[in-house]
This record gives sequence, C-alpha cells and structure tokens, in this order.
Amino acid sequence: MKKHEHVIAPRLRVLLAEAIAIGPGKAALLQEIRNHGSISAAARAMDMSYRRAWLLVDTMNRSFIGPLVETSTGGSKGGGATLTGLGTEVLQRYGDMEKRASDALAEDIVRFRDLLRPGGPLPPPEADR
Repeated sequence: MKKHEHVIAPRLRVLLAEAIAIGPGKAALLQEIRNHGSISAAARAMDMSYRRAWLLVDTMNRSFIGPLVETSTGGSKGGGATLTGLGTEVLQRYGDMEKRASDALAEDIVRFRDLLRPGGPLPPPEADR
C-alpha cells in the first residue's frame, strides 16, 4: 500500500435498539480479553481506560442472551476475565460476517476508492477549528 493510500473497508455494527451490541471495537476488545485473560490488560493493550473497557463489556453482556465475558476476582493472580462459550461464538460469527461483508463489497470498494480524496479529508475551514 502506498503511503498516501488509506485502508477502505466496510465497518459492521450489530445494533440492539439504541446500543451497539457488537462492532469492530468491541470485537477487538473480546479478542484482547481472550489473549490476555483480563479486562484491564486488554484495555492497556488497546490504549483504553479500564472503565471504558468495562462499560463496553457490560453493554455486550446485557445485549446477548447470556454474558460474553465472565470475570473472577481475587486470588493470588488477582482475578481475570475469560470469554464464555457464547462470547467465543459471537466473536467467531462476527468475524465471519465481517469477512462476508468485505468480500461482497470488494468490487464496490475498489470503485469507491477512486472517488475519495488522496491523502485523506481536507482540514476543516478556519471557522470549524
């Protein structure tokens, strides 16, 4: 990819009423929780506050038929977090849906790229800064 080119890809979000049940950021958070075994370590890996990560996990846990992440407290290791079976399934299905959406839109994305300004958007007018 050339330096001035930007990645152009569809971003899939699954809405439940007003809440985003899962989207790219929440899927990435689930992946990091799976990798690190901890919400706080996942948040650090994503340069996100623990509070923000916890709120995202809480929204996901309330949006699905069961929790996606289970936490444990205390112990010699200080607790941790793991994906439930449902969390693993949701993460897998979301990834599959993203792949299918990207594949389905690939030709349109190539055409769309020609309509976008090289190097990104223009800066806002002075009045908007």
